[in-house]
Amino acid sequence: MSSEGVFIVSGARTPFAEWVGGKNGVGKPGGAFKNISAIELGAIALKEAVARSGVSPADIGHVVFGNALQTSPDAIYGARHIALRAGIPIETPALTVSRICGTGIEATTTGAGLIRLGEAEIIAVGGAENLSQAPYVVRDLRGGVKLKHLNFEDYFLSSLYDPLCGLMMAETAENLARKYGISREEQDRFALRSHMETLRAVKAGLFKEEIVATAVNRKSGTENLIGEDDHWVSNCSLEGLAKLKPYFSEDGFVTPGNASGLADGACALILASEKAVKTKKLVKLGRVVSWAAAGVAPNEMGMGPVPAIKKTLERAGKRLQEVDLFEINEAFAAQYLAVEKELGLERDRVNVNGGAIALGHPLSATGARLILTLLLELRRRKKRWGIASACIGGGQGNAVLVEALA
Repeated sequence: MSSEGVFIVSGARTPFAEWVGGKNGVGKPGGAFKNISAIELGAIALKEAVARSGVSPADIGHVVFGNALQTSPDAIYGARHIALRAGIPIETPALTVSRICGTGIEATTTGAGLIRLGEAEIIAVGGAENLSQAPYVVRDLRGGVKLKHLNFEDYFLSSLYDPLCGLMMAETAENLARKYGISREEQDRFALRSHMETLRAVKAGLFKEEIVATAVNRKSGTENLIGEDDHWVSNCSLEGLAKLKPYFSEDGFVTPGNASGLADGACALILASEKAVKTKKLVKLGRVVSWAAAGVAPNEMGMGPVPAIKKTLERAGKRLQEVDLFEINEAFAAQYLAVEKELGLERDRVNVNGGAIALGHPLSATGARLILTLLLELRRRKKRWGIASACIGGGQGNAVLVEALA
């Protein structure tokens, strides 16, 4: 295995669009990307990431892309179809990965590992998701039906339930709220922070560096360019959040306001070896330093970032205090706050431009977005070290340490 560095030389993402089942930040029906599959969204992000990188599609030696909830007929072909739609040559192999909410990070670290193994000099990685296209399914139909009622099952809702621990993902976050004494008001205040930091970042144009405008076909036959995330709420208030009822039980904590937004989108990164950077004179945005995944109890899945971050730091010989910025996925406010308490994080170093509560959480795309957002913000602040991490349904977490270089 090579000891040379692995570098991130570019990245791009589509806007994160409110899913079709909800309302966007200005109260209008969501679903801007309802007719664009995850495969197509992934291809849009990948094509732009390649264009920004300074390499040609023919230079890409492997593609590693994630898609957690496969919702389109071609989803089984995953990374391969994303690559081909993005103009990557037929000869270039592709691998589809999934670690649910940590998939974007998993794709990145898998790609970094392949470069270290000498499998390729330049690898495209990322994740894509379209929750709007999640179907309703009818089970037990394959063998034929006689006298029997058939039920439609919400494929997306079913995926949010872990039968091993018998809990919805939100209920595992409520477990953490009770265990760590995190009040509903604390959760709502953190959710408000996410929206306010996102509002500040949007006004400053910070996400423009990440986003590629994405064309949506209108019924009239014309195209509409979507250039911004649309889940965040500009007039979010603590009073408004407090009025929202807990979704799963009367004495619960999780509401639509303090949980991550359901969204469709994709994000791609281009990784390169030290040799490729030198020979092709590529600009290094950052270096992939170390990474790790870890398991935790399924009924407390939100704590996954804690052991994952600790293992990642240990492998790099770093201390938590040395990390300048963190991007930790905001699956639920309660989940993040429990991680913050357990690690002793300083909040002003975490999710400084908001997070998934405001921006939305298109499962597989989020991890790559965390890495891209992190590196760009480290560069703006002239800081060096950053960690991106996510909790994962089923009881896992993963994390990656990056060094900003640009």
